[in-house]
Amino acid sequence: MPKRNRGTVIGAVLMTPLKAALTAACLPLLSLGLGLSLSLWPGTLLAADWTASPGQSLQPLVANAAGGDLVILPKGRYPGPLVIDRALTLRGEDGAVIDGGGTGHAVIIEAPDTVIDGVGVENWGADLTAMDAGIFIARQATGSVVQNARLQGPGFGIFLDGVHNAVIQDNVIRGDAELRSQDRGNGVHLFNVENVRVAGNDIRQTRDGIYIDTSRETLLQGNRMQDLRYGVHYMYAHDNRLEGNVTVNTRTGYALMQSKRLTVLNNRSTNDLRYGMLMNNITHSTIRGNRISDIRQQGGAGTVSGNDGKALFVYNAQFNRLEDNRLESSDIGIHLTAGSEDNVVTGNAFLHNRQQVKYVATRTQAWDGNYWSNYLGWDMDDDGVGDTAFEPNDAMDRLLWRYPAAKVLMDSPAVLALRWVQRQFPVFRPQGVRDSDPLMTQPAPLNAEETAP
Repeated sequence: MPKRNRGTVIGAVLMTPLKAALTAACLPLLSLGLGLSLSLWPGTLLAADWTASPGQSLQPLVANAAGGDLVILPKGRYPGPLVIDRALTLRGEDGAVIDGGGTGHAVIIEAPDTVIDGVGVENWGADLTAMDAGIFIARQATGSVVQNARLQGPGFGIFLDGVHNAVIQDNVIRGDAELRSQDRGNGVHLFNVENVRVAGNDIRQTRDGIYIDTSRETLLQGNRMQDLRYGVHYMYAHDNRLEGNVTVNTRTGYALMQSKRLTVLNNRSTNDLRYGMLMNNITHSTIRGNRISDIRQQGGAGTVSGNDGKALFVYNAQFNRLEDNRLESSDIGIHLTAGSEDNVVTGNAFLHNRQQVKYVATRTQAWDGNYWSNYLGWDMDDDGVGDTAFEPNDAMDRLLWRYPAAKVLMDSPAVLALRWVQRQFPVFRPQGVRDSDPLMTQPAPLNAEETAP
């Protein structure tokens, strides 16, 4: 059997021919069906464990290891960069750190089925044009896994370039807070990937938490993102799923842009600055069970005209289904514009937003079966639905949207008289949102075991 825990280059050189000889010797025994208990790996019979020495380069050790081997990094620092060109497991003990040297990538994965587990990565390059990353996963590294890693640096945290079937889970990623947000890399960057899962990561102080470009069949699940530009940012990414994530103190929690057939379930956004969730040119998607709260403009409502915090902003988005979401305690609950029509909006709870809906439309939108905290109707037949329709905005609202300076007249006798006339004479009522079946009680949230951020 091969000797375990060889940490020197000499040991590595001796190990490779020994493994080959033992493989040749054991093959006849296996053919006799003796059931030997050996560590097997595609392309080799025996897998060995290697223990690195802090302060020494890992590249010679990787060059002499074989596919399926385990490389163990004890506590200490290891100079990079490191290229992994065979299917190894690189496992770091607590306090093991690969130092990228301040330029380029710190770790490059070029082999399928590579696993990086529990390794710290620091001090890689800051050149965003060159895509400098703490861990760069190349196209051919199908099925690779990065888990329990700790990354701190100025460029991209983990960059996946065209890879399929990869897993990025339970990592802690931190950017460089001394840089402007636009000069930092994204925490996890997915380009042209397919069937990738990004789950359970904690990402802060990068540019965007998770950026998805031209990718499909990805699952983003259970990630926590804080102190960013965008928590999650989709661009030209179709047939993807976003579930159970949390954003806090970002400028936009979830930026869904130029994409189709997204499934967005049970996510949280709280104290995000401008938008909890932004839908820009999104079609045929399902937005369900999300909770968005406390999206407010810094300095108070109306500090900057048109810059109010929007729990949900919908721009040029059609044929989507928005249901069972909770939009609460924000400057604006939902703002729709630029032809955002033909969407199904039902079962949502609009709770204590300063303005529930902002929507200037050319035709009435029927949003039936939602709960409105400011609905003052009654339910005489006790069927759980209000007996009168609810229209969240009137003509005066639209006038004030167009001419913000007129807000000083909001409670003047003239404005109150115009509102009364509009209610009494429907001919003056403009087109907009109408809920013919407003709910009398809040619908129960889909994710009953919701956790606070």
